[in-house]
Amino acid sequence: MPSAKAGRRLRDRLPVRLRHHWKPATALGVGLAAMVYFLGDARISPYVTSSSRVEADAITDDVQGTVDLYDTSVSHSIQLAYQQTDFDKMMKEFKDDGTKDYIEADLTIDGVYLNDVGIRLKGNSTLSSLRGAKGMPGGGRDMPQGGQGAPAGGAPGGAAGKEAGAGNGAAGKGQQAGGQGQGQGQKAAGGQGQKAGGKGGMGGMMQFNLSAKKPEELPWLVKVDEYVEGRAYQGEREISLRPGSNGQVPANEALSLSLTDESGQKAERYAFTKLKVNNRPTAARLMVEAPDTDYADDVSGGNAVLYKARASGSFEYKGDDPSDYETSFKQLNKKGSQDLEPVMKLIKWASKASDKEFARDLDTYVDVDSFAKYVASQNLLLNFDDMAGPGKNYLLSYDLDTKKFSVLGWDYNLTFSGDATTGPDDSVGMGGGMPGGAPGGAAQGKQGGGGADADAGAKGGMGGMGGRMQHVLKSKFLDSDAFDGVYQKAYRELYQKFYGSGTAAKNLKQIADQARKAGADSKEFDTAVTKLQKTVTDRSAALAKNKKVTG
Repeated sequence: MPSAKAGRRLRDRLPVRLRHHWKPATALGVGLAAMVYFLGDARISPYVTSSSRVEADAITDDVQGTVDLYDTSVSHSIQLAYQQTDFDKMMKEFKDDGTKDYIEADLTIDGVYLNDVGIRLKGNSTLSSLRGAKGMPGGGRDMPQGGQGAPAGGAPGGAAGKEAGAGNGAAGKGQQAGGQGQGQGQKAAGGQGQKAGGKGGMGGMMQFNLSAKKPEELPWLVKVDEYVEGRAYQGEREISLRPGSNGQVPANEALSLSLTDESGQKAERYAFTKLKVNNRPTAARLMVEAPDTDYADDVSGGNAVLYKARASGSFEYKGDDPSDYETSFKQLNKKGSQDLEPVMKLIKWASKASDKEFARDLDTYVDVDSFAKYVASQNLLLNFDDMAGPGKNYLLSYDLDTKKFSVLGWDYNLTFSGDATTGPDDSVGMGGGMPGGAPGGAAQGKQGGGGADADAGAKGGMGGMGGRMQHVLKSKFLDSDAFDGVYQKAYRELYQKFYGSGTAAKNLKQIADQARKAGADSKEFDTAVTKLQKTVTDRSAALAKNKKVTG
């Protein structure tokens, strides 16, 4: 294993792009200073003059390796070596102000050595235990001031469906008002009382107690080209090491990714790996393809612009300047030739459209069939933290040919954490215990809650923690009778692919075996897999009895 490297000059620690192009960068800085001096506070809006689909930041050194990085049939290993002083400085800065800067490291992946990669902490509330607080599992985020499209002010009644009086924020059928989701009694949609609380955290979710003393357990983002311009590994410039290690390695996320991929929807590739950091013990981890520039260019054959929703952002209309939306969405590809204007137009229309206009014109802005599959999948996978969840875990893909958006999922390790009996018209609750564990997050009334709540939701705000958060697109879609047919069709087809065919149970067995080969061979992991198997079995049985699902 590579040893920690000797100290480098300050100049050598700068990204290679900056070292190679310091003169134009300096000239640009001087020019910008002059513009600020002469133009004062005048607004300068970006204007895109090209419709080019070519990505400027090309890969010039693609290291091929010996085995496919995400081949789940083989064993994988990753080693990271860095200077302890760099790590200590990084951790201090994160603890002081939440900064997540890269440090330089050497990477050995499946026996192939790559010098000078960048690594940084990845996550938000997942990392909160490093700053003296508890963190949720599965990439959950710091709870923002407002959810994207959640009822403004966190209306205590939650999201009501059509039968419960759409648009007025009334409680779902059989649901108690309130619902902060921390040890507070709630009733399921069918009226059976359950506890949403547990051992702390939201909905009693198991928490990761991360420590700087155990870097092999930290969530990492590995950036192959941070210090070596144009370099990639098998076409990948970023690799994500997901939260959870050894007995807590997220088999539920791997299962969700496998099912999403087999249904024909875009999903990140994954594999389990053994991770060793400096001289620390080896840990079993799940590595997942990061939604970066290259991932974005794979969508729609490279004919799409991909935007990633930011955890701290909103789906709020802020005016007609695309740059005002950069705090809510990150553009992943085609920078310089495309911008955020399509997202701005989508938000403006969705926020202002009446129910009638939404039903009539959605197909102008969104690929309705694709969106129906996305919404149905999140329900089937019991994913609380989707586009309407606290982490805002979704991507917007804008097809440059059709001029329509599709919604893509990512960050799935809060899946299988709600009530296994949740139906196609029920909201997914957060659940209790480890994802895939015993029910605890009862279905929180009906999905949707459009009308007044959805309109208010466009301004942000969180509607409690028991599965009643909203997103204006999802809420209005589910509340509109016009889309019942396409949603029910997608739900029935995906139910068959996920559960009716037995694929979920089969894939889980394979995934558990893969994780064990990577070192997650413990009683703790066996218990987690048993709980997840039970959730899959219970979910399959409950949906098989639902006439709306089976027809």
